[in-house]
Order: sequence, then C-alpha cells, then structure tokens
Amino acid sequence: MAIFIDLPPRLNFEFLEPFAKFFIQIPIENSFSPGANIFFAAILIFVQAILFNRIVNNHGLLNKPGYLPALLYITSASLFMPFLVLSPTLICNFLLIWIMDKFLKIGKTPNAIMIMFDIGMIIAVGALIYFPFIVMLLMLWLSLLLYRSFNWREWVSGLVGFLTIFFFVGVFYYWHDDIALFYKIWLPLTNKFPSVFKIHYNDYLVLVPVVIMMILAMIQLRENFFRSFISTRKAFQMLFFMFILAALSFYIKPDFRLYHFLLCVPPGAVLLAYYFSNATKRWFYESLFLVFVLTIQYFLFV
Repeated sequence: MAIFIDLPPRLNFEFLEPFAKFFIQIPIENSFSPGANIFFAAILIFVQAILFNRIVNNHGLLNKPGYLPALLYITSASLFMPFLVLSPTLICNFLLIWIMDKFLKIGKTPNAIMIMFDIGMIIAVGALIYFPFIVMLLMLWLSLLLYRSFNWREWVSGLVGFLTIFFFVGVFYYWHDDIALFYKIWLPLTNKFPSVFKIHYNDYLVLVPVVIMMILAMIQLRENFFRSFISTRKAFQMLFFMFILAALSFYIKPDFRLYHFLLCVPPGAVLLAYYFSNATKRWFYESLFLVFVLTIQYFLFV
C-alpha cells in the first residue's frame, strides 16, 4: 500500500550481471513503469510463497501442514521498500527455493550425485543473475556433511555442475577474444570482509520484531531439538547455515543494495513459521505478529 501511494518516478530492474549481458540479452530490463514493476514483483512474491509453502509442507518441517509458511514468507518479503520491487535477488529466490527443496531430498535418496550436479548448475545460473549467489556453493558441502557419509563423487559432482555452466561462459568469451574479461568475473571473490559498517539504525528498527521472533524460534528449536525427527533437525541446521551465508555474502558485491537481504527470506521464513506453529500462548504470538505487521507498514509509510 505504501509504495503504491508514493510511487517512485523511476525504478531500474537489472536482471543479469554485467558479465552475463555480454552474451545474453534480456529485452524486458527497465521496460516496466514503476507501477508495473511493483505489480509484477508482488505477483512473483505471491507465486514464490505458494511454492515455498508447498515445499515446507511436503518435507514435514512443521507440526502440521497449512499456509503459515506462505504467510510468513510474504510478510518477511515486505520488510523493506527495496524488497517490493523487481530485483535480481527476487528472481534468485525462485532458484533458492528450488535448491532448498533439492537439499531436503538428499538425505532420502540412495545416490545424491545427480541431485548435487543439478544444484551446482542452478547455483551457476543464479550467479549469472546475481553474483553473490555463488556463496551457495558452500551449501553443497555443508549439506553433504549434515545428511550423508563421505562419498567423493557426491562432493565433486556439485562443483562439476557449477563449472559446466561457467565453462560455456568462458568458451563464449574466448570465441570473442575477451578471455581477460572472463577472468575478471572472479575478482569480487577476493574482496575482504568489511571491518567497519555504516548503519543508519533508524532504517532498521523494523527488524526489532523479527529479531525477537528469531530468538524465540531458536529457543523453541533448542527445546524440541532432541524430540524432533533426525531429518527435521538436519533440515533446520541446513536452513540456518543457508540463512547465515545469504546474509554474509553481501561483501562480494561492494555496491550491494538492501534488496540483497531478500535472499535471507526463504530460510528465515521457515524458522519464523516454526516458532508460530509451536508457540502455545496465543495472545502473545498473535500480538507479536500484529506488532510485526504494523511495524512494517509504519516504516514503509515514514
């Protein structure tokens, strides 16, 4: 509501990284009016919420199936104004939800080589859209550590899938005598993690209810940890690592925008949904959610 009331005069939508635009042309970039941009972003978030909800229910991550994950996904994806417009991270969240589903399957299959290969290729495609997505490569091996005994083929297959995509990217650059530009793609990986942060705290007060709910979710998880199924324990550990990696990967892109943290929404929404599905004091958790929603609206308007 807030963003439609006060529409920005112009919204840029960069669908691909500059190095990918060299060989892939997307004519829809920057072709939307601000109103259309926000409308289609809302549609994408709604579709993602339905897909996300289905995956959470299919893998039994909560006590009972329902639409709670979708509700928390849409609410979390509305935290900041930059979350509500078309952005590369919004597109990448489709891929993140997809690989989340595949990671949750690797403990249920006798052979995970092909699944890991597929995930590696999906991560490579995500890196073409938004380069910091490349940190999800670490999730390949973290997930294998959590779910499976050591098998070197599984550990290598994900990396092979990733390199397959970038091999063809490198060949394209080589054909056009620009192989030096291909090597520059990887320079952001050498960035040092920043030691000083410039934060305007008033802009992030909306996160206070989120932090409270995340802490309560962690306490709830700790209390129920050894009473849960082993697969559920491993799933939440995997999602926690995914959340941390998504948040910390901002340093790869020095000119990152606030919409980067939209990548934290899928794993974070599962943790929030877990709290609300296990909370017992109805007056407290419903009041907390109401405060959460009102806080989002207040900071979007001001």
